[in-house]
Amino acid sequence: MVRLASIAGRAAIALMAAAGLIATAVASDTVTGGAAFGDWRTDQPGLRRLIRPADLPPVHDTPSASNGGYLVKRPDGAMPKVPPGFTVSVFAEGLDTPRMVRVAPNGDIFVAESNQGRIRILRAKDGAAKADSNAIFADHLHAPFGITFYPPGPDPKFVYIADTDAVLRFPYGLGDSKIHGDPETIIGNIPTGGHSTRDVAFTPDGKTMYLTVGSGSNDAAGLAHRDPADIAAFEAKHGLGAAWGAEEGRANVLAFDPDGKNGRTFATGLRNCVSLAMQPGTATLWCATNERDGFGDNLPPDYVTRVKDGAFYGWPWYYIGPHEDPTHKGERPDLAFKVTAPDVLIQPHSAPLGMAFYTGAQFPQEYRGDAFVALQGSWNRAKRTGSKLVRIIMKDGVPTGEYEDFMVGLIANDNDVWGRPVAVAVAHDGALLLTDEAGGVVWRIAYGK
Repeated sequence: MVRLASIAGRAAIALMAAAGLIATAVASDTVTGGAAFGDWRTDQPGLRRLIRPADLPPVHDTPSASNGGYLVKRPDGAMPKVPPGFTVSVFAEGLDTPRMVRVAPNGDIFVAESNQGRIRILRAKDGAAKADSNAIFADHLHAPFGITFYPPGPDPKFVYIADTDAVLRFPYGLGDSKIHGDPETIIGNIPTGGHSTRDVAFTPDGKTMYLTVGSGSNDAAGLAHRDPADIAAFEAKHGLGAAWGAEEGRANVLAFDPDGKNGRTFATGLRNCVSLAMQPGTATLWCATNERDGFGDNLPPDYVTRVKDGAFYGWPWYYIGPHEDPTHKGERPDLAFKVTAPDVLIQPHSAPLGMAFYTGAQFPQEYRGDAFVALQGSWNRAKRTGSKLVRIIMKDGVPTGEYEDFMVGLIANDNDVWGRPVAVAVAHDGALLLTDEAGGVVWRIAYGK
């Protein structure tokens, strides 16, 4: 286990300002305005950013870049950087593109290896730096991603797994190492193609199940014209601002009974809501969303937001409030001021994927109730962003709009990366577990030695 101290807070901002990498910051050590967009060179544990809708540049303020980057081997001795007082270690390695990670009530760690169509279980004693067992729980799945346990609470009877085309329910008891019997298909015929990740979450009372279905395209270009009366009838069924054609039923969060019945559209206009999280102590649903590409380096921001029943978040017609997508110029002026603006704007093309609220007792008190989000990083920026873990700042249970770099250092240069974080979970002992699909590892971040 290696402890990695780093420059944080005012010291980090002062150094970066002196180097010309950022502009000024507010008194709370938060960089704002155009400086908050930054890139990987400005990343430092403890650095806070606040991007507001008023900060957005014009469309194509910079050219749209194609920078897929090259995955490189982690340099010898290289480790991620975390804030002072925290340690980071390799908890598990040798996995095949680990993606979603969720922790069962007894501490068993479920990891989706989506490309291999399987779910793996890792086990470790509380406080252990490494997993001491590793087994396949389920396989022969279709790009599984979402994992959750039902009913909510200490004694689940089922585990739900979201394949790209269906939601499956397996009988489950705490401590099970493998599936027993065939799964039940709770929801089938989910649209496939394009964005493939599906996530599931339950309300605390267990009465409602939420499901994410991302869009099939970047911005639904070429939608056929529809008569206003037809649009009204369509939206009465599919939700305000819902797209039609090949995008029907997509770019939404859906709600169902736990058995998959009584499905309805919960929220629309979320281009690719990758993962869901329930805010502890509430029935508030959150999602981490990838916004569209092709508008330039600094547009539009990705985001993390509370998801409200009946809300429309803009896609494909608008983004970040009433900013019109030029691909759809003049098509839906009626929607301009019906868009719900998201809560926390993330550096554009960061690709936020998995998120989790901190519910442990290991980290200092100031972290409790905040959320952590894994930023995978995208291809659509000249100088990279993402490839880090960030902390969403909350005050009295409400997002301030700020987020803070927490684990960084996985980018080698403007083009190359050696880490691509996907999902984060709180371990039974209060440490954080972060999957890294590029390195095939699960990182463990703990406070203290």
